Amino acid sequence: MLAVVAHLVVQRPWRVIVGAMLFCVVAAVPAATVLPTLGTAGFFAPGDESAQADRALEERFPAGPPNLVLLVTTPAGVQDAAAVRAGEALTARLSGTPGVGPATSYWTAGRPDALRSADGREALVLARLLGDGDDIKATMRQIHPLFSGDQDGLRVQVGGQPAAEREIQKLSRDDLTRAELLAAPLLIVLLVLVFGSVIASLLPGLIGLLAVFGTFAALRLCSAFTDVSIFSLNLATALSLGLAIDYSLFILARYREELGAGRDRPEALETAVRTAGRTVLFSAVTVAVSLAGMALFPLYYLRSFAYAGIAVVLVSGLAAVVVLPAVLAVLGPRVDRFDLRFWRRGAPSPERGAWRRIAEFVMRRPVTIAVVAVVFLLALGVPFLRASFQLPDDRMLPASSEAHRVAEAVRSDFPSPALDALYVTAEGLPPGAEAATAALGGYATALSRLPDVASVTTAAGVYAGGARVADAPAAARFVAPDAQAGWVSVVPTVDQYSAEAERLVRAVRAVPAPFTVQVGGNSAHLVDTRATLGEALPWVLGVMIGAMLVLLFLFTGSVLIPIKAVLCNLLSLTATFGALVWVFSDGHFAGLLGGFQVTGQLEIFTPILMLCIAFGLSMDYEVFLVSRIQEAHQSGLPNDKAIADGLQRTGRLVTSAAALLIVVLLANVTSQLTILKMLGLGLGIAILVDATVVRAFLVPAVMRLAGSANWWAPRPLRRFHERFGLREAPPPALATARVPLGQPQEVSR
Repeated sequence: MLAVVAHLVVQRPWRVIVGAMLFCVVAAVPAATVLPTLGTAGFFAPGDESAQADRALEERFPAGPPNLVLLVTTPAGVQDAAAVRAGEALTARLSGTPGVGPATSYWTAGRPDALRSADGREALVLARLLGDGDDIKATMRQIHPLFSGDQDGLRVQVGGQPAAEREIQKLSRDDLTRAELLAAPLLIVLLVLVFGSVIASLLPGLIGLLAVFGTFAALRLCSAFTDVSIFSLNLATALSLGLAIDYSLFILARYREELGAGRDRPEALETAVRTAGRTVLFSAVTVAVSLAGMALFPLYYLRSFAYAGIAVVLVSGLAAVVVLPAVLAVLGPRVDRFDLRFWRRGAPSPERGAWRRIAEFVMRRPVTIAVVAVVFLLALGVPFLRASFQLPDDRMLPASSEAHRVAEAVRSDFPSPALDALYVTAEGLPPGAEAATAALGGYATALSRLPDVASVTTAAGVYAGGARVADAPAAARFVAPDAQAGWVSVVPTVDQYSAEAERLVRAVRAVPAPFTVQVGGNSAHLVDTRATLGEALPWVLGVMIGAMLVLLFLFTGSVLIPIKAVLCNLLSLTATFGALVWVFSDGHFAGLLGGFQVTGQLEIFTPILMLCIAFGLSMDYEVFLVSRIQEAHQSGLPNDKAIADGLQRTGRLVTSAAALLIVVLLANVTSQLTILKMLGLGLGIAILVDATVVRAFLVPAVMRLAGSANWWAPRPLRRFHERFGLREAPPPALATARVPLGQPQEVSR
């Protein structure tokens, strides 16, 4: 198939180029409108109990737990007469704003201590934004300019979940632009150096542009049918350029190699597509399968990365195999115009290169090298053994963020973490408002006796230590209009993401109730999310690893190489996970990385993202290396020489492509969002470790120890591979062509 594609592309390149241009024009329309359709949530599975409690609150209790917070500051103190009048007016004005439920504040709720700071100069105004996600976004856009800033002598800052999501969306967009601008100058220089000429260095940009347009259009299409996370754009942009570099470099290098072997340009280009193109397509499939595993998670935040990853990988691979050869056919010798490879002229041949010497050094001491590499990677991963996790919240925002400042003030200046409260929805209450209120009061009394509970509030009143201590502020909002449902607020005394908070969630769920209850809140979300991820992760890993084993077997015909590849890739990830804990949980290099809040915990989703993405990219490099080793082995070279030859021919390509991709990913470290810093740094470390320690040392050592077993398979599997395997079958004219001495011969398997 690739031989036919290569021949058609080389013979009719302008048709392919015009088709690519039309593709960009068509895809540009949906791509340009993708950003407003993307969401900032998706961190919870719809089937979790806490998520069901969220839906019950939205559907039955418009005046449920507050999600909007106004932090009001006055130097004169919140009990000053002028501050009281201004605070009451502010609360009334917020209550009257369309899309906002009844608001309560320190001044309108009987001046409770929980809504006043310890120094008496700050107070809280609480409300709930109504409607679905789109309604809340629209309301938030109106509220912020109306209420943020000076209000009748009061300084007002807007916080809460909707405010944090609004800032996340804006910062994500700004960070995407900043990362591209920061990476561009260094990337341009490196591209010219790696690709060897100014014209050739522009080729990855062409493939990357096609991938970006195609991926953004695909995400826009997906958003019409399902929720898609805004964070998937950052992955799509980084991967589009990174994979464009990988694939373009691999095909261009093989094209130049065939020219150096004496083939004319059309023949060299067709050979490059058949050989390197086959590897590129197979690599694209393996990376896509790895990323597709995230679609099995029931959280749309993680599924969004699967949508983006599959689209960008497949478009990049097809563009590299179809569009790039067409461009090379049109350029002809002009691809090397402004050649800057003068420092490599007269460089050692493949038989005497630096990477061959590294391979020979490793194969002289395979046991020692393998043991040292494994111990080194495991040692780097040790910090991950003490990792603890949290959900994304305002602390992923920069310190300058208004929503972050509000949340920090509430945590540090107010007596109890009321905004970290658990809430319990109750369905099937006894008929009648009085009976329903009494039933909720009895249940609240039992909850208030639990350890680590500061207070429990419901329609019957406020409870602490098993006793009723006060009337409930706005008691009516705790019971549904039909009096068949209600809810209870449980204010803890511990941090919402601590181990004590997780125990409290389980304790609340264990308290008997004479009606159906569902427990929600951030602590409950963390408990449920950990359980959901724990249930889905084995299936994701099973599908991902199983698919990799099958695909690599079809590619190589070997049983050992797929197993070795999976184990080495997983081993390299241990170092990355350890680095995440050391940097983001422990706070090392926080200043160097632009600053972030150190919580002692990791955001729970990033390690899973890195596992799937880095695993796929590692397979990318594995396929590049193994394909050349296998080709050398099939040309008649013994195992050791085939390994050295494969490493020599791919070592510079893999490290160069890895360096360029690392630059793209590390640009995300400049992000103002901690979650993007983690993803950029973590993937950068993963690629660095994989391209150096694993590919240069561990893989050659293991393959040297395996010897001829590298290519072994049981007889039934060998027969299966002979019938269904993915193997190169050059056209007859090329199969009999004379190949200059020193070049591996293309043979049919």
